[in-house]
Amino acid sequence: MEWRQWVHGAPPKSPAPFGPGDEVRVWFKILEQGKERLGQFEGTVIRCRGPAPSKTFTVRRLTQGEGVERTFPMDAKIIARVEVLRQGRVRRSKLYFLRRQIGKPRLTSVEASASDVAAGGEQAEAATAADRRGEQPPPRG
Repeated sequence: MEWRQWVHGAPPKSPAPFGPGDEVRVWFKILEQGKERLGQFEGTVIRCRGPAPSKTFTVRRLTQGEGVERTFPMDAKIIARVEVLRQGRVRRSKLYFLRRQIGKPRLTSVEASASDVAAGGEQAEAATAADRRGEQPPPRG
């Protein structure tokens, strides 16, 4: 047991103030050419795992429509602070389903055509729904 305290230090006094589903901003240290600066990674916590000394958490965010995940050790010295932006209410401990759910859907050429964009909201929805069924869109005007 002594080696674990020697490697990880003293165990944390309180559990993490966040959990899966919470939106957090993680400030971490970046070393570049002998200089140290703080970077930030903001997103949704999708998992927390491991026992107390080696606990890790994974944060997922969207960057230009692509999902990016980063795993941080809880007791790492590179983490300056973790801000909880919003508490989440979830029913699972691992939110892997967000990998499929979150993201921009790709638009087909019919849905993104200039005529639909130029038309109003209801007309554009009716036109795309009719096009999916293979019918003529309703007349405009």
